Amino acid sequence: MTMLDHVGFAVADYERSKAFYEKALAPLGFTLLMEFSGAAAAFGKDDGGRPSFFIERGRLHIALKAESRAQVDAFHAAATEAGGTDNGAPGVRTTYHPDYYGGYVLDPDGNNIEAVCHQPG
Repeated sequence: MTMLDHVGFAVADYERSKAFYEKALAPLGFTLLMEFSGAAAAFGKDDGGRPSFFIERGRLHIALKAESRAQVDAFHAAATEAGGTDNGAPGVRTTYHPDYYGGYVLDPDGNNIEAVCHQPG
């Protein structure tokens, strides 16, 4: 199993970067699959899969794969106990898909680190 589920890069000019990545990723078979409030764009292969590359206003975002919702909960608890700042308690995020279960923590440098499980509860 790979460690990363998806990654998001912070961009200074969202519209300029979105246009750049739409063109640059096309030869690799990646297209814009989702967009959130004009502040985040999700790219992936248009084969029914999930997005794996994001651009967004704000900060670096890395999502780590978890095998279960219990692992997401344990990650969030351990990360906050280690000094991370809660940036979204573990829970279902139906905005992404019905089984998306993620928990978010800001690391000591302010990066948004997420653990995510895609399995049904």
